[in-house]
Amino acid sequence: MPHETLDLARLAVMDATEAARLLREVRLATLSGLRPEVGPRAEIDESWRRMLSSGVDPDRDRRSGILGLDEIERRRRSSPLLEVLPVLRAGLLSVAEAARHIMVVADADGRLLWREGSTAVLRKGDAHGFVPGADWAESQVGTNGVGTPLVTRRPVQVHSAEHFVASHHTWTCAGAPVIDPRDGRLLGAVDVSGPLTSMHPAMLALVTAVAGLAEAELRTRHHAALERLRSVAAPLLGRVGGRALAVDDRGWPAAVTGMAPPDRLTLPRQPRAGRTWLPPLGMCTLEPLPGGWLVRVDDGAEAGAAAPGRLVLDLSRRHRPSVRLSGAAGDWTYELSPRHAELLYLLARDRAGLSAAQLAEDLFADPTRTVTVRAEMSRLRRRLAQVLAHRPYRIADEVDVEVVLPERPCDLLPHSTAPAVRRARTGAEPAAREPAP
Repeated sequence: MPHETLDLARLAVMDATEAARLLREVRLATLSGLRPEVGPRAEIDESWRRMLSSGVDPDRDRRSGILGLDEIERRRRSSPLLEVLPVLRAGLLSVAEAARHIMVVADADGRLLWREGSTAVLRKGDAHGFVPGADWAESQVGTNGVGTPLVTRRPVQVHSAEHFVASHHTWTCAGAPVIDPRDGRLLGAVDVSGPLTSMHPAMLALVTAVAGLAEAELRTRHHAALERLRSVAAPLLGRVGGRALAVDDRGWPAAVTGMAPPDRLTLPRQPRAGRTWLPPLGMCTLEPLPGGWLVRVDDGAEAGAAAPGRLVLDLSRRHRPSVRLSGAAGDWTYELSPRHAELLYLLARDRAGLSAAQLAEDLFADPTRTVTVRAEMSRLRRRLAQVLAHRPYRIADEVDVEVVLPERPCDLLPHSTAPAVRRARTGAEPAAREPAP
């Protein structure tokens, strides 16, 4: 192990040429399998390990073809990021131009959709392949400010030779993911990039803050849409006997009658009018509404009569872990938040069950963080009623479980910093411990 690791504050106070030289030495030693005196930052080291495992060439990228203009325009129109593009421009564009940088916005696949900023740097971007329609996924071009945040779902600054591919070493970039607050889905990333000499450590904080503003704008728009749905549904609910509610297409409740307001419902991937089983309500009848669904709870049916008997946890897609439930009433799939993906993976791996302290140890290396674990498990159990049990926390014994893992262990939940997941990425066996009480 190296004696110490780099950090952005140290790089910021160094001469640009000296910083680039130091990073090249760190990269060369790491790629050669040597023990560098100074190691790369943790997020860079993890990305480099992914690149080495996947066979990315450190000397040249393997960028795929640029999308055509029609496909770029189609992706722009269908992207939720179009709604918040004015927020991103207002927060970053003037700063990017003043710093001789450019701002780019990419979709969840790593395809650049918008690019604006310094004219001189735009020309450099053209020669560099940093153009609309280009694929800047980490698996294509190595560690970078667009693709790496899409994998880790965390902001990252990549400076000079921290880029895995040598042809990117004259650039510095800071990127952050944009997460849909309505359902936790990864929408894409925003990045500010420019010449090596213009690196500033505050750029990462700025990009992160503006990405947060974009997410807040999506949340505001969501609340407005729920208000519109509520105005449509309220007269209908006033005439409905029994328990009923109106939810939007993502399952968020807008209005309710005859029951306490529930958390977000888990709807089928493609909801249809008619009877279906919904956790935690049981059998329900769905009727379409403008912008959502009217859900009537069938109080005459036994709540667990059509509960799912099979759970498939799909972790094969790095950006989009999901769970599929199936049973007599049909099947449905929804994407998991990063934390819920970690929890389900741990519970699927240990069918006997885990206590809150054991889960806290696996997630945080701190068995005392049980309050956080219990809160997340409470949310997850409301989403997966009659599938998850507690005391200890576990997947119900009668549920058949399948876990679909990525082809390479290093791609297992790459956003996760949980010790148990990190050990699984390296193939390390979990430590033996007492059964959960």
